[in-house]
Amino acid sequence: MTAARGTMGYIAPEVFSRNFGKVSCKSDVYSFGMVLLEMEKGEDITIEIENEDDSLIARKLMIAGLWCIQWYPVDRPSMKVVIQMLEAEEIPPVPRNPFGSEYGTGVVKKIATVSVGGSGLTSISEESEG
Repeated sequence: MTAARGTMGYIAPEVFSRNFGKVSCKSDVYSFGMVLLEMEKGEDITIEIENEDDSLIARKLMIAGLWCIQWYPVDRPSMKVVIQMLEAEEIPPVPRNPFGSEYGTGVVKKIATVSVGGSGLTSISEESEG
């Protein structure tokens, strides 16, 4: 690959700067995560939340998307793991905040709380321990 290619906003950070890691299949995982997150607020694709099961699906999509867009490729799951997250009965754990001061220290108690209302995702709040 001699030049960055792709749609702005969906291109993984390592495509622009090797400081974030090498371009690999994890770069595609990043793009997939952006698609998952866009499904929550996109103009063409939306998730209609009508019952508790729909809320569970929306939370799984959001959390899987957050895992996929981790800043460094080594912190992103493989596509196989992403599919397992989406197919699992339970909601996956929320990933660490790559921009928080506690990144990599293991002191994070809870990074995000996803609130889902009748019309869709309403908020994401951040909390950390200490």
